[in-house]
Amino acid sequence: MRFGKEKMILQNIASSSMICFLLLLLLPRNGISARAPTVQQIRSRHGTREVVVDNGIIRVSFSSPQGLITSIKYKGIDNVLNPRVRTRGYWDITWQGENIRGLDGIEGTNFRIITQNEEQVEISFSRTWNGGSKHIPLNIDKRYIIRTNTSGIYAYGVFERLSEWPEVEMGQVRIVFKLNTDRFRYMVVADNRQRQMPTDNDRDIHRGHAKALAYKEAVQLTRPNDIRFKNQVDDKYQYSCEVKDNKVHGWISTKSHVGFWLISPSGEYRSGGPSKQELTSHVGPTAITSFTSGHYVGRDMETRYKTDEAWKKVMGPVFIYLNSDSTGNNPRHSLWEDAKRQTEEEVQAWPYDFVASSDFPSRQERGTVTGRLLVNDRFLTPAQSAYIGLAPPGEAGSWQTNTKGYQFWTHTNETGYFTIDNVRPGTYNLYGWVPGFIEDFQYQNRVDIAAGSQISLDRVVFKPPRNGPTLWEIGVPDRTAREYFVPEPYKDTMNPLYLNHTDKFRQYGLWQRYTELYPNHDLVYTVGVSNYSQDWFYAHVTRNIDKSTYVPTTWQIVFQLPYVNWRGSYTLQLALASAARANLQVRFNNEYSRPLLSTGNIGRDNAIARHGIHGVYRLYTINVPGRLLRTGTNTIYLRQAKATGPFEGLMYDYIRLEAPSRA
Repeated sequence: MRFGKEKMILQNIASSSMICFLLLLLLPRNGISARAPTVQQIRSRHGTREVVVDNGIIRVSFSSPQGLITSIKYKGIDNVLNPRVRTRGYWDITWQGENIRGLDGIEGTNFRIITQNEEQVEISFSRTWNGGSKHIPLNIDKRYIIRTNTSGIYAYGVFERLSEWPEVEMGQVRIVFKLNTDRFRYMVVADNRQRQMPTDNDRDIHRGHAKALAYKEAVQLTRPNDIRFKNQVDDKYQYSCEVKDNKVHGWISTKSHVGFWLISPSGEYRSGGPSKQELTSHVGPTAITSFTSGHYVGRDMETRYKTDEAWKKVMGPVFIYLNSDSTGNNPRHSLWEDAKRQTEEEVQAWPYDFVASSDFPSRQERGTVTGRLLVNDRFLTPAQSAYIGLAPPGEAGSWQTNTKGYQFWTHTNETGYFTIDNVRPGTYNLYGWVPGFIEDFQYQNRVDIAAGSQISLDRVVFKPPRNGPTLWEIGVPDRTAREYFVPEPYKDTMNPLYLNHTDKFRQYGLWQRYTELYPNHDLVYTVGVSNYSQDWFYAHVTRNIDKSTYVPTTWQIVFQLPYVNWRGSYTLQLALASAARANLQVRFNNEYSRPLLSTGNIGRDNAIARHGIHGVYRLYTINVPGRLLRTGTNTIYLRQAKATGPFEGLMYDYIRLEAPSRA
C-alpha cells in the first residue's frame, strides 16, 4: 500500500479495529524507515555486474546490462525469488522469422539511469537490433521504476520495429516471476479461486511423482510430497482469467506473512480485448503477466509484420507489489484484501504521471469519448451493461485478434450511457457487444482521438441481425457456453477448488464424459421438451470408440412447425463460442443431403482442452428455404465432421430459428 494514501484511506474507514489493522500494514518494511531510492552498480560475489535499487523498503537487484531481476529483498527475506534458477524475473517473446523459430529472452545490452530524484528511480535495459538472426528484429527498452514509500516495482517495455526490417511473426510476450519455493505455497487468483498449491517437484513425471495426461500441461499427482494432493490434476490453464478480470493475482507466504502480487491497472496494452483469456499464476510458484499470446485463440493472435511496416507499442506499466502482515491472525485474508485495495489505487492513478518515456502519454495528452448505446431489435431499448470500446480499425469483431494496437473498453450503464476515458491519441473504430443479443457492434465512422479531445457521439444504435420473429431458441447469447450442461468431474482426477464452484468447467477430462453419456448415439435435443442447462452438452466433441480412435458426432435439434411458409425464407442464427480444428456442417431434414452450411476447418482456440468456456466468437446466419421444412416434425443435423483426436470440437453460444419476415 502506498504511504501517500494513508490519510485518505483512514478517513474512509469507520471501524477503529480496521484502522489498527491498516496501521500495522503501513509500518515501514523490514523495520527500516523509507527513503529516496538509491542506485548502485556493483560486482556480485560471482563476478557479474549488477544494478541494485534500494528505497529502504525493498532492495531489487538486476543483472546488468541484461535487465533480469535476480533478487528482491523484502521484509527479512533475502530473496523473494527462486535463488536456484537463473531466470527469476524476466521478459520473453516467442517469434518466427524466415527459417527461424525461437524464444527470445530479450536481455538488454545497454544500461542507463533515466531518472533519479527524491521521488523515484527509473532505469532502462535496452537492446537495439543489429541485423542478426539471433534475436527478434525489434528495438527493446525494458524500464523499471521504484518509488519512495512504495513496496513494489513498476515495469514496462517499449517495443519498436522499423519499416525496412524483415518480415517476422511475434507470438507470446510476457513477464514471468519464479518465486522462492520454500516460501510461497498459497496462490490467489480471485476471491473464490485460491488454494494451497502442489510444488513443481510434485509434477515431475520422470521421477514418478506424476502421471502424464492427454497433453503436456496436465499431470496427475501420484506421489506428491503432501498427501492431500494425491491423484489431483494440476494444469496451469485451470487458473486462466479473462483480461477484464485479470487485474491482480499472486502468492502468499504463510511462513513469512508476505504477499507477492502482479497488478495490471489497465487493459489498454493487452491484446485481444476484455474477454481474451490469459494465464495468471500457477505451480512453480510462478506468476505471469501476459501482454499477448495465442491462448484460447490460436495462430490468429500471431502478430505478423510485413516488410515496410513500422510499429511501436508500450506494454505496461504493471506493478509488482509486495505486502506484509505482522498481526499473524489471518495473513491469507489480510494480504489478499490489501492487494485488492492496492489494485484499486493503481487503477485510479492510471495513467501514471511518473513514467519518463515520451511514448507513454499522460492523462492530459489523452482523450475521452462519451455516448449512449441503444439496441434496435424490433423496438429501441437502451443497451444495458454492454461492452463498448475503442480498438484499431478493422472489421466488426476484429478486436478479438488484434495484437498491434491499444484497446480501451468500458461498460454502459443501465440506460446505455458510456464514457471511455484516458484514450491514447490515434484513429480507432468503436466496437461492442450487448449481452442478450447476437453479433458484434461496430460504429459506422472512425473515431479520431487527439490530445485533450472530448468527443461526444450522442446516440449510437446497434441493430443486431434479425430477419423474422423467433420460433425457438437454445441458450443465452452471452458469447460463452457457460449455461449448458457441464458434467461432474472424475473423482480420481478432480481439482477440489472447483467442486460446487461457478467455474465447474475448469475440471480436467470433462470432454471424455460425452462418450460415456452417449456411447452409441449422439445428442438429440427436442425443442419445448429438453432443457439446455441439462440436455445440451457444453462442448460438441468427438466420440471415442476405442483407445485411440475417434469418430465425428452429429447432434440433432427436433422441433415442430404447425405451419410452413413454403415460399418464404427462414433463418437459422448460429453463434459459436469456441472452435478447435472443427468443421461444422448444418443440414435440415436430411442427414445426408448437401449441407446448407459447411464452415470448413475453423478455430485453434483449444478451449476444450484448456478448461475454457469460450474462445473466439463467430456468428453464422443461415438462409433456410421454406421448401426444406415440413409441417409437423423437423430435424436439424449439426455434424462436427473432423475427428482425429479428442479435442476437435465446438462450443455453441446460441441458436435461434426465425420465421420469414412479415414485412
